Amino acid sequence: MHRFFCYGIFFFLFLLQCVFPARTIPPTSPPELPGINKWHQFSKLMDAGKGANFPGMSELKRYFHRFGYLDADDNFTDTFDDTLEAAVLTYQKKLGLPVTGKLDSDTMAQIMSPRCGVSDGTNRKHKMTHVSEHYAYFRGEPRWRKPDKSETLTLTYAFSDSHIINYLSYSDIRGAFQRSFSRWASTIPVSFIEVDDYRKADIKIAFYEGDHGDGVAFDGVLGVLAHAFSPENGRLHLDKAETWAVDLKLSRSNVAVDLESVATHEIGHILGLAHSSVKEAIMYPSLGPRTRKVDLKIDDVKGVQNLYGSNPNFRYTPSMESDISSGYGYGRGRWVASLMLLVGFLIW
Repeated sequence: MHRFFCYGIFFFLFLLQCVFPARTIPPTSPPELPGINKWHQFSKLMDAGKGANFPGMSELKRYFHRFGYLDADDNFTDTFDDTLEAAVLTYQKKLGLPVTGKLDSDTMAQIMSPRCGVSDGTNRKHKMTHVSEHYAYFRGEPRWRKPDKSETLTLTYAFSDSHIINYLSYSDIRGAFQRSFSRWASTIPVSFIEVDDYRKADIKIAFYEGDHGDGVAFDGVLGVLAHAFSPENGRLHLDKAETWAVDLKLSRSNVAVDLESVATHEIGHILGLAHSSVKEAIMYPSLGPRTRKVDLKIDDVKGVQNLYGSNPNFRYTPSMESDISSGYGYGRGRWVASLMLLVGFLIW
């Protein structure tokens, strides 16, 4: 009995170490986790602040550069310097996190979360700008233009025949996108029509893996989920390496990504919206696995209506105020907590 009591105390202390890691940062990286994005390596930098020097800090700087928080991509050292502190502060403000200037647990959880590949737009070299609301636009506020002022705006979309996934039926993929397009169309005087001619379609939807020739390579499971380009480019790309799902209740994968949620977000970019700082908004940049987030929020609606005007039949609905839901309860918070617990176990 005494032995079991001691084992129980040891296991409890072990959990405390994983959930509340010591401020001393381990000098080595945790081993690779199969099926988990490489951003989990940043967990070793937990609680680091200005002046700290640890292997891997340079990779974190590249992460911040990629998403628009650092200007230069050269001379990235492993020191937590003034420029990194400024980037962390801006990142925390932009994404609604506690503004500490340190790599605290909330910030690290956000950094390790799967997300959209479009820049958050705080880098002056990236083509975005903020407005007085939480929503944001690409620089110059590009939008799709009507061919004639007397005509309604109709955009065509098509799916690539050669760059598609085969474990979901084509009808399920089409259905997810149809519902996503319909949500945006219900708010603005724009209609979306599916066509067969991929090359001539206004919006071109395709699944790619790795470097696929547009200058923004995908990075595997649960890293960058997808990306899209501003008007009137029309390209919408999803990472083929992800485990895409159209019904989370039917998917057994712990890393399943809800296709409709990501499609709705990327269509927002296609229309001209950049990333929002409202966590519940569709245009917030991150989405955890097994999380369904498809309802437009007021921030999304105001942003897109400022570009295109309001659909005459548009009405606000209660869903615009409600929280997101998670399939099987695997929302972002629980997933990140589980990931960090596993990382802590492997390091320990």
